[in-house]
Amino acid sequence: MHRTRIKICGLTREVDVRAAAALDIDAVGFVLYPHSPRAVTAQRAAALAALLPPFITPVLLFVNADADAVAAAVAVVPHAVLQFHGDETPTQCAALAGARPWLRAARVPVDAGATGFDLLEYAQRFAAARAIVVDAHVAGYGGGGQPFDWTAIPWSHPRLRAADRVVLSGGLTPENVTDGVRLVRPWAVDVSSGVESAKGIKDAQRMAAFVAAVRRADATLPCRA
Repeated sequence: MHRTRIKICGLTREVDVRAAAALDIDAVGFVLYPHSPRAVTAQRAAALAALLPPFITPVLLFVNADADAVAAAVAVVPHAVLQFHGDETPTQCAALAGARPWLRAARVPVDAGATGFDLLEYAQRFAAARAIVVDAHVAGYGGGGQPFDWTAIPWSHPRLRAADRVVLSGGLTPENVTDGVRLVRPWAVDVSSGVESAKGIKDAQRMAAFVAAVRRADATLPCRA
């Protein structure tokens, strides 16, 4: 069966990490951006990541962080994947990550069709990223719970499809993620505010509902080659 990978981002509490880890997910994200309502320190991220079982990957999210901050976080969560969600250039991302795998967020305008945002060009610029996290461009660098126009992006274009590098994010919820997976057919989906009862506080029932909705979509899609 087709299987879309799932990342739940912005966790801040032990109870939420344990609830997420009990589900059929692949990654958990910790926000190391001090201005976010979901921010945790590197030490807190390390303590939460220690609760994850094998094969669920911790992801550390940075926004315009300096090299010392990234190095300090990597030192205490050494098996994490890095995600850059600010204004970092390709060169800066590569330098900050070193040999570590990294993801790059593409902040797509909500009305992507009208603004002419070119995801193909963006993905080419960040070709060294393991994946492009396609998120809505909102104030505060993500987590705003607002989707962009999914139909404005040429998802079937070979330059997006060939490498399976798309992670769909931005305003996903248990109610709309099935449609998103069927339309976009991303390698993975990334949810934060859509499974919360308050900012930084995850709702276990909504997390479970989100995963179930993704799997319902998967059941209607052909297996990956």
